Amino acid sequence: MARLFPTLLAVALVVVIFALLWMGWRHRLQRQAGIAPLPAVPQQLSAPLASAEGQYVVTTTEGDWLDRLAVHGLGIRSNAVLSVHPEGILISRSGAPDVFIPKDSYGSARTESGMAGKFVERDGLIVLSWRLGGHPVDTGFRTRQAAAKTPLLTMLTDFAPIANHSAANHPAANHTADNGATGNAPVVNGTVVNETEQADTGKNEND
Repeated sequence: MARLFPTLLAVALVVVIFALLWMGWRHRLQRQAGIAPLPAVPQQLSAPLASAEGQYVVTTTEGDWLDRLAVHGLGIRSNAVLSVHPEGILISRSGAPDVFIPKDSYGSARTESGMAGKFVERDGLIVLSWRLGGHPVDTGFRTRQAAAKTPLLTMLTDFAPIANHSAANHPAANHTADNGATGNAPVVNGTVVNETEQADTGKNEND
C-alpha cells in the first residue's frame, strides 16, 4: 500500500499534464479557426529548380516564433522534402498535409537558430516568410545534410520577389537620389529651383 500511493500519484500527475496539454491545443485550434486553409498543390508542377530532404519544423505567426499554428496540420513536425518550382515552393511531408506556398504569396527566406520548441545550432533553420490567406506566417525547415542548406537558401533568396531584392540591396538609393535632387537646391517662394533655373534667374535680373 505504501508503494501504491506514489505510483497512483505519479499516474494522476501524468494524466493531468496530458489533459492540460490537450485543452491548450484545443483552445489553440479554436482560436485559429479563422485562418485560411492551405493552398492546393497544383496538379502539374514544373521541374524543381532546387530541392532538399529534411524536416518540416513548424509554422508560426510571422515574427512570433512562440505562436505555433495548429490548424491544417501545420503544428505537426515531420520529415519532408522542400522543392522550389517556378509556380511556388512545395514542402512534401510524411504523415501530414503537404504545404504549398504559391510564388505570389512568398515573401523572403532567412536563417534562425530555433522556433517553437525546436532549437539547433546558429542559423541551422531556414525560415520562409509568406502569407496564408491574409495571415503572415513563418515556416521553418531544417535540411538533413548541412551542405544542402546554403545552395537551397541561395535559391530561396533568389526566388523572392524582385521588390524585396531591390529594397534589400539598395536601401538608401532612392533616399540619396531624392536628397541629391532637392537637398542642396535653393527654394524660392516655396518652389525648389535647380541650378539651371537659378542661373537663368540671375541673368534676367542682371539684364
